[in-house]
Formats: sequence, C-alpha cells, structure tokens
Amino acid sequence: MDTQIEKSWKKVLDSELNSPYFKDLKSKIRAAYLGAENVFPPPEFLFNAFNLCSFDEVRVVILGQDPYHGRGQAHGLSFSVLDGIRVPPSLKNIYKEIESDIGTPVRDSGNLEAWAKQGVLLLNATLTVLEGKPGSHQGLGWEQFTDSVIKKISDEKESVVFLLWGKFAQAKEELIDESKHLVLKAPHPSPFSAHSGFFGCKHFNKTNEYLINSGQKPIVW
Repeated sequence: MDTQIEKSWKKVLDSELNSPYFKDLKSKIRAAYLGAENVFPPPEFLFNAFNLCSFDEVRVVILGQDPYHGRGQAHGLSFSVLDGIRVPPSLKNIYKEIESDIGTPVRDSGNLEAWAKQGVLLLNATLTVLEGKPGSHQGLGWEQFTDSVIKKISDEKESVVFLLWGKFAQAKEELIDESKHLVLKAPHPSPFSAHSGFFGCKHFNKTNEYLINSGQKPIVW
C-alpha cells in the first residue's frame, strides 16, 4: 500500500505516516489487497478524501464509519458512490434534507466529489473494508490515524464545521475544540434513524451561515 496522499496532508501528518503503528497498518492493508477477498475501495481511491480536499482547503468535515462494502460503490469519500451507481439509502436521506433545508432538488448521482473540491472532507473512520463484511477492517489501526486527522484539523485550523451524524461520529466530539469550530450533531441519516431527528436538522443551512459569518464561501450543496 503506497501512501499516495496530497502534499499538504503529507506534511501535517508526517509523524503519523512514519509512526510504527501506521507502518504496521500499511503492511496489514497491503496483505489484504493481495489476499483472496476483495477489499474496497480500490487502492487508487484509498486516500481520495485527502487528495480531493487538501488540508489547507478543509472547511467542513463529514464523518462516516466504514466504506461501502458492495462491489463498485466505495471510492474513498464517506457517503459517496461513483457515477452510475444507485444512490444509497443514507445519501438519499441526506439529499432529502438538503432539499427541505435549502431547496436544492434531489440529485440522481451519488458522487460527492464536487463537495470535496469545495473543502468538504468526506472522511470515513476506517478507510478499507472487505466485500460484504461491514466493519471487517475496524481495529487494524485506521481509527488511530483518522482520529489524528480530526485532531490536526481542530488544532491547526479555525472555523471548521464538523457534521457528526449518529452515535459513532458523535463519539469523536472530544477530539474537537468547540471554542473555535462549529460542531453540529444529529441522528444518522440511515432509514433506521433519519426520522428521529436527522430530517429537520437544517445542518446545511447552518453550515453555510457559519461559513459566511466567518468570512468563508458557502458550500454549493
């Protein structure tokens, strides 16, 4: 597994990328990719969230848990799928909330690269998964790496919006300095929980209001 990661991230995460735990993680992931089972996303998409949204450009963080574990879905961005792939249920609910909140019509494509290129870091806590086995690469070391990413953003940047949907994401709140960032919490957009408070959370309008008030451009959701 080569760490093909954008240069500003490589600089800010240098101590992590050269740490013993990350070298061990790389070895485990390399072996997984060479093994008999399919690993998602494909290796060229592994650090897609970082390569499409540099550290310097991060203005919003949306935290997911695992990549999609179905064939052809995951491409390194939380909640996102490639063009031509059916929009997953959680993302459908995200689109519904965007339409309700700010009026943007529900889209046919589940590809969120346009968000990433505007400064939205679409970060999964675990960056790889085995086909058909959700959670299969949890506990290998990815969580330590992505926790450090969240902490670096909190420590070294100002006025970032963190969207924490569901209990898993909200457990990361302790890594964030809320005196200089905005943390917005809601239930997960999954069909199992969206009706318990994700719908109506108005996070997209609140995010843009905060960005504008802190002298930044709003996100075109």
